[in-house]
Amino acid sequence: MGAVKKPANAQSTTIKTKDYLNGAWSELKKVHWPNRQQLLTYTGVVFVSVAIVAFLLWIVDSGLSAAFSRVYG
Repeated sequence: MGAVKKPANAQSTTIKTKDYLNGAWSELKKVHWPNRQQLLTYTGVVFVSVAIVAFLLWIVDSGLSAAFSRVYG
């Protein structure tokens, strides 16, 4: 019994996958990762921003709901 050969297509896919993963790893090494203080600051900014947008959307939604209930209600 001889060794089972992979089709050329499978070898090509394996090489492409390894090349992709090596490239992704190379790019991740270039990333400037935030320290703990920066991470907490950025997270706080995101939470405050989301809360402000949610509040503004709630105001607009409430206003539109009141307007439509007066017109169609």
